[in-house]
Amino acid sequence: MSDPLPHSGLLPTGLIDALPPDAERDSLAAERALNLLAAYGYQQVSPPLLEFEESFLSGAGEPLARETFRIMDPASQRMLVLRSDMTPQISRIAASRLGNVPRPLRLCYIGQVLRVSGGRPGAERQLRQAGAELIGSSRPEADAEIILLAAAALRAIGVERVAVDLNVPHMASSAAVAAGLIDRVTQEFLDALDRKDISEIGRVAPKAADLLGKLIDAGGDADSALSSIDKVQLDDGSAKRVNKLRTIVDLVRRESPDLSLTIDYVEHRGFDYYSDVAFSLFAKGRLGELGRGGRYQAPVREGGDSHGEPAVGFSLFMSAVGQAAQHQVPPSRVFLPYGINMMKARHEIRLAGCVAVSGLDPNLDPYQEAKRLECQGLWHGGKIEFFKEG
Repeated sequence: MSDPLPHSGLLPTGLIDALPPDAERDSLAAERALNLLAAYGYQQVSPPLLEFEESFLSGAGEPLARETFRIMDPASQRMLVLRSDMTPQISRIAASRLGNVPRPLRLCYIGQVLRVSGGRPGAERQLRQAGAELIGSSRPEADAEIILLAAAALRAIGVERVAVDLNVPHMASSAAVAAGLIDRVTQEFLDALDRKDISEIGRVAPKAADLLGKLIDAGGDADSALSSIDKVQLDDGSAKRVNKLRTIVDLVRRESPDLSLTIDYVEHRGFDYYSDVAFSLFAKGRLGELGRGGRYQAPVREGGDSHGEPAVGFSLFMSAVGQAAQHQVPPSRVFLPYGINMMKARHEIRLAGCVAVSGLDPNLDPYQEAKRLECQGLWHGGKIEFFKEG
C-alpha cells in the first residue's frame, strides 16, 4: 500500500504562510524602513535568491555554510545556494558591479532568506530581512551612523523603546588566548561562554575563569560598563577594541542621548562574520532580537586593498519587527453593491481612509453580503453608511 498523501495545508518545519493582516503589516513595516533608509542616502539593490556556492560561501558568507541550502543547477552543472543572509550578497555587489562607485558606498535592501535550522529548534527558517550596508569606511563615525540608522528605522516602523546591545565578538576568547590563559578556542569553551556559566568556564578553562568572570560582570548599561572595563587588565588588542567601542558610544550619545545602550563583552552567538564592534536590536518589554549588525570585512574590489574593504551594516528581522511595532487600526472595509459607479465610489471611499470591497452578484442582499465579508460599512445613497456596533 502506498503512503497516504500529506495534508495539503502542511508546510516544512520552520516555514509558515503569512496571512492577513500579518502579511500586510509586514509589508507596511518594510516600506517604512526603506523610505527612511532612502532619506539617509542609502540606495536600494536587489540580489537574486540563488548564487554560485563558491561565490556566496566565501568571505562574510563562509560562517553561514551550515545554515545554507544547496542545490544543483541543471543549466551549468554547478552547485548553487539559496541565500541564508543578504549581507554577503550586498558586499559581493559592492566589490564587483559597484566596484568603481565612490566610497563610502551606502546600500539598502529587502528580501527573503532561507536557513537550514533558523539558529535553534523550532525557529523560523524563512525570514524577511531589510537592512543597510555602509562600505568603504573604517571610521567609528560609520559604526555610529549604522547604529543610529537602525534605531531610527525601528522607530519609523512604530517600534517604541528601542534598545541597542553592543558587543565585541571574539574579544573574550582573544583576550584569554593573548594572556596565555587558554591554548586555543574550543567549542566546549565557546558553549560555556555562551551561557556565561562561570563554573563551567572554570572547568574547561580554569586559568581563564577570573578574567572572563570580570568581563561578564563588567557588562551592563553602557556608561557603567565602560567604567567597569577600565578596572580589567586587557591585552593591547582588546584595549583597542574597547577604546573604539567607547568612541562609538560617545558618537551615538551625541546624536541620540535617550537611546538605550548596553554592552556585553562576551556575547558572540550569531556574530560569526563580524570582525569588530557588533550589536543586537531589541524593544524594551519584548523578548527576542529585532535585528543585528556590526562591522565586517567586505570582499576585495578591483584595484582595492588586498585585505578587502571595511564595512558595517545591519539587518532587521521584519516578522519580529512587525510584531513589536505599535499596531495601527486597519482601515474600515466598505462594501460596494453590484452596479454602483465604481470609480466615483472608490475615490470617495479612499478619501475617507477606507478600502472598497466590490460586490460581484446582483442577486445578493447588499447588507447581508457586507456583513458576510466582514465589512464595517456600506456604500449607500452616494455616501458611506457605517454599521452600528453590536
